[in-house]
Amino acid sequence: MVEKSLRVRKIKHGTVIDHIAAGKALMVMKFLEITGNEGDIVSIAMNVPTGKLSVMKKDVIKIENKELNAEDYDKIALISPEATVNIIRDFEVISKEKVTLPKTIQGIITCINPNCVTNASEPVQPQFDIESNKPLLMRCHYCGMIMNKEDIISIL
Repeated sequence: MVEKSLRVRKIKHGTVIDHIAAGKALMVMKFLEITGNEGDIVSIAMNVPTGKLSVMKKDVIKIENKELNAEDYDKIALISPEATVNIIRDFEVISKEKVTLPKTIQGIITCINPNCVTNASEPVQPQFDIESNKPLLMRCHYCGMIMNKEDIISIL
């Protein structure tokens, strides 16, 4: 008999990031600059079985008393494009959205090309055009450098 239990308690107000690719929760936390020092409860569940067969695994992050913004959704999509974000108020899910990559990413990450104008102390905000979602490929708007998911992870 399979035991059913709540691994992490419900939250009254805040955000639940669900369906994060297994093993990627800590990267999402780092990218969102959530350290745990903010004073609110943050719960992380990694490699949680999902589905009836429990073959698939996912990560889940619960952040109490914080609602994410559009830039945060873009950051999550760069690491785990299958993730969903649930906004919780009074223990109820008031919105549930699947993250999506926009056509252009601006000001979130830096170019890996050290000679790019965005890395030359110029007042230019990094901008990338999404070339492909699967696999993730982004082209720097200024120098043309192609970056993939591994490049993004390396600069976190």
